[in-house]
Amino acid sequence: MKILVVVDSINIEDSSGSKANVALIKNLAEAGFDVLVYHYTLRNIHLAGVRCYAIPEIKFSPLYFLSRIQRVLSRNLKVNPAPFLEQLFGFSFTFYNDTRSITAALQHQKFQPDLVITLSKGGSFRPHYSVLQFPELHDKWMAYVHDPYPAHYYPRPYNWVESSHKAREAFFRAVSTKARYSAFPSLLLHEWMSSYFPNFAQTGVVIPHQNAKYVVQDTSFPSYFDVSKFNVLHAGNLMKQRSPEGLIAGFQLFLQHYPEAEKESRLLLLGPASDHAQLFEKHQKKTPELYIHNGMIPFDTVYLLQQSVSVNVILESKAEISPFLPAKFPHCVAANKPILALAPYYSETKRLLGNDYAYWAEVDDVPRIAVLVGELYCLWKQNPKQLLLNRSDLAEYLSVSYLKKIINKLN
Repeated sequence: MKILVVVDSINIEDSSGSKANVALIKNLAEAGFDVLVYHYTLRNIHLAGVRCYAIPEIKFSPLYFLSRIQRVLSRNLKVNPAPFLEQLFGFSFTFYNDTRSITAALQHQKFQPDLVITLSKGGSFRPHYSVLQFPELHDKWMAYVHDPYPAHYYPRPYNWVESSHKAREAFFRAVSTKARYSAFPSLLLHEWMSSYFPNFAQTGVVIPHQNAKYVVQDTSFPSYFDVSKFNVLHAGNLMKQRSPEGLIAGFQLFLQHYPEAEKESRLLLLGPASDHAQLFEKHQKKTPELYIHNGMIPFDTVYLLQQSVSVNVILESKAEISPFLPAKFPHCVAANKPILALAPYYSETKRLLGNDYAYWAEVDDVPRIAVLVGELYCLWKQNPKQLLLNRSDLAEYLSVSYLKKIINKLN
């Protein structure tokens, strides 16, 4: 089967979404499909064993100059005209120029695919908008939906409502009706989006974020990491809605219960977390066992640490439901270390780990978090080598072989 992938970015350092996109692309190629990637990373990036074409940005057009003028005004005058302009025109000038650039590139490609997959990141969905312009591709188009869209369809506590929400609803309604297939990284997200766009219920399949082969280039540990300690790691973006306060308080309570653990335990929080700077400042002063890096970390380092710590943490927002499958979930499964899952009862993470999974708690349940960390610490003290996830079912679910079965089942 010949597969054309149209994707926003294949730079694994720019976002968790790009990491997930690259893993899916690699596994499609690993499964034996003939894969061609058109990407809008705006730089040449090569993926081993995959043909990649870097879509150039159109730089001589009214839309391009309007987008740059808007940026200059925003930067110099400290005024953001985007909400007004997007309410007026539906999307930003940058979005329109980017999608025109992708569309222009696709018009000249000679590949004759059996399947076209659009992948995006964040809230852009630019490849989806571009493929909408090609009716001849719609009967072989799979629209991959990585997150709820538009933004006001996010579950609480997310409460984003964009000024152009009606245009975005119309755009995604068209995607839901034109694409022959839709795909979602989680069952709960498929159900969630189908409640807003009923066509997804008929066209949708679940293709989870993938476990792709990854070889760490730099195997030296950063100076702040001591492999001999009981290390509990949360790696990833801590948005405003994902508060680590319960995790930190639970870890502190664990140390009170196990004073002897102070010298041999560490909680590491690595990744952008500017919304929680004051919280971090307060706790770091009284908890030297807490290490925080508020900023981006190279993926090589993060992946190495996930493989080497005692416990990996998946932390989600306090909510009634979390339909997301975190992009790092496959990395945590591949690490084969216990996952401390801090998520709502109705969450894709909990659904996959199962009702009988021992190390789950609500994100703000401090006493239970302390108990779970204590149990894991005691196991580590007995024998660090027994701290294993041992979930071959999840490894299979995230594997090349399972992906191949899903793609081959498409009509």
